[in-house]
Amino acid sequence: MEETNIVTQVFLPLSLAFIMFSVGLELTLDDFKRVVVRPRDFFVGAVSQVIVLPLVAFALLSVWTIEPALAVGVMIIASCPGGVTSNLMTYLARGDTALSVSLTAVISLLAVVTLPLIVSFSIQHFMNAATAPELPIGKTIIGVFLITTVPVCIGMLIKHFAAAFAKKFERIARLVASVLFIVIVLGAIASERENIVDYFIQAGTLTLTLNVVMMVLAALLAHIAGMGVKQRIAITLECGLQNGTLAIFVAATLIGNKTMTVPGGIYSLLMFATAILYLIIAKRQQAQD
Repeated sequence: MEETNIVTQVFLPLSLAFIMFSVGLELTLDDFKRVVVRPRDFFVGAVSQVIVLPLVAFALLSVWTIEPALAVGVMIIASCPGGVTSNLMTYLARGDTALSVSLTAVISLLAVVTLPLIVSFSIQHFMNAATAPELPIGKTIIGVFLITTVPVCIGMLIKHFAAAFAKKFERIARLVASVLFIVIVLGAIASERENIVDYFIQAGTLTLTLNVVMMVLAALLAHIAGMGVKQRIAITLECGLQNGTLAIFVAATLIGNKTMTVPGGIYSLLMFATAILYLIIAKRQQAQD
């Protein structure tokens, strides 16, 4: 029990803070100007991720038989912003990296408010009032703010005032962040190893469906909006690659429910496979054009 507390109360928050710090090292104020300079691109991406993604998750859960705690876990991952992985994948797919970074940055800030509200609603909707855990909105907002927004701002300040150091440390930070991400995801799944097969049966197909449907919808919305290929790639990957570490932090540390961490862990594993497949398809299409 003490080991579990150390992991959820110390290791997990510190790891997430470092991952968000690594995101901040890659940001400048110019990245936020994208909202004003090319508002259509940003608007489509933001609406797809902040509004459409949670609605798609809720719609799927409305027709899918799944344990209530797992349903809340699905809504948690659906309400999370993208992470450093989406930026990296967008770069590798030759998409609009600046758009991806600006979406990650701004939506991470918005998530301070949107995530607690969506998760609180989900707990009340999917779980029995007698067994539902409490999620104080104010405390959760402060917790998400301290563990995501503050580290991002610190990373940006270091990049601004110590650009040479930030440039040298950026690659190391990204590597460490990636390792921490993998450890956290595997740890979340391992913590429920006794039930993981049953949980995977319940949530595996659902999370994969959510991931694929959302990527297709995001690409379709970007196409309807008349956006270029690079912008479509950025928005598709941004909506398909969620911040699984944040989802696990919310479930394990803020709510204190290990079962709720499982969908975030499963989604985080599956999203790599779909993202790599999409990356291959996108590169082939670009090569033919």
